[in-house]
Amino acid sequence: MGVMGEPARLRRLSPEAYLEEEARSPMKRELVEGVPYAMAGASRAHNLLVGNLHYLLYPLARRKGCRLYVADMKLRVGEATFYYPDLMVVCAPPPENPFYEEAPCLVVEVLSPSTEGIDRREKLGRYLALPSLEGYLLVDTTARRAELYRKESGEVLYEAFVGGEVPLPCLGGALPLEAVYAGVELEARPG
Repeated sequence: MGVMGEPARLRRLSPEAYLEEEARSPMKRELVEGVPYAMAGASRAHNLLVGNLHYLLYPLARRKGCRLYVADMKLRVGEATFYYPDLMVVCAPPPENPFYEEAPCLVVEVLSPSTEGIDRREKLGRYLALPSLEGYLLVDTTARRAELYRKESGEVLYEAFVGGEVPLPCLGGALPLEAVYAGVELEARPG
């Protein structure tokens, strides 16, 4: 612990150093503009939602010949920025590096109160800037609610769903919200 008032030194890493360290690290870290950030642990609701989403998306991804990743595959969104999306679907050929993807067509983040701001602001902009991305889906842990940002004819369209089915860009088909939330006890909103 440094002396009070002493600035903390931000440790910057090159993408190569990050990937090398991350392969050996016991803890997952995202890299944002060269600065590594430890990831917070996920709640029960978050984990169950990710499991349900994987179960529902997997057959659709297989049918289209796409890869579906859950939580452990990095997505490179900039020169020195890598995230671990909760789920991502990639239909493009894989990059040479086996430790990350860079051209998903669908990214899903399950919102946690601690990460919601990052998912809604920082990640939203970076994900939507990927030329391959067709949809960014946010799934809430505190309400039965999903929000979809999808690209259509050069525009970004936003839609919120509190019931029924969420249409899936890239995969086709739809996600029944009832099945997404099956067996999930919602979290209380903090505060």
